[in-house]
Amino acid sequence: MKIYTRTGDAGQTGVIGGRVDKDDDRVEAYGTTDELNSFLGQAMSFMDPQKYPDLLPDLLQVQHELFDCGADLALLKQDLRPYKVTADMVDALEAWIDKYDAETPDITRFILPGGGTVSSTLHVCRTVCRRAERLVVTLARTQEINPEVRRYLNRLSDFFFTIARTANFREGIADVEYIRSAEVFKRKS
Repeated sequence: MKIYTRTGDAGQTGVIGGRVDKDDDRVEAYGTTDELNSFLGQAMSFMDPQKYPDLLPDLLQVQHELFDCGADLALLKQDLRPYKVTADMVDALEAWIDKYDAETPDITRFILPGGGTVSSTLHVCRTVCRRAERLVVTLARTQEINPEVRRYLNRLSDFFFTIARTANFREGIADVEYIRSAEVFKRKS
């Protein structure tokens, strides 16, 4: 199989069920999800397996689920095949958020992206995830989508925030608090 097909030379690409312009909202949404997956791979490459034996397999699962998101976003009509992203995937993210959040100190102020290399890269994942989510919201205004993809990306950005804090904690690096803010979060109970 050749890597190049020449079928996109005129500015269109194939999606499941047809062809669209390469700058179509659908392509922007799944392309940004793919970009997020690349940044996640980079973040994982910075993780010491001794410090992250639990988190690395979870993140590998997220990479597969991001491919599922992309596949669902590339689907023009649901009747072509069943959606891949499900509510169970969102529930699993929530369980992971609770698990990793329990490991970190309480926060009372907004946290700036930063700290160590792993945390900083996970914050990049968080912000790219938010951009992907915004693009999915835009897409959903005019085209059919799997609503679970939007929910998944929303929860995934919260997961990235949580594990960025977990990474700083495991690396022995304090989170960088936004000092121009009053205390805005209640302590964990």
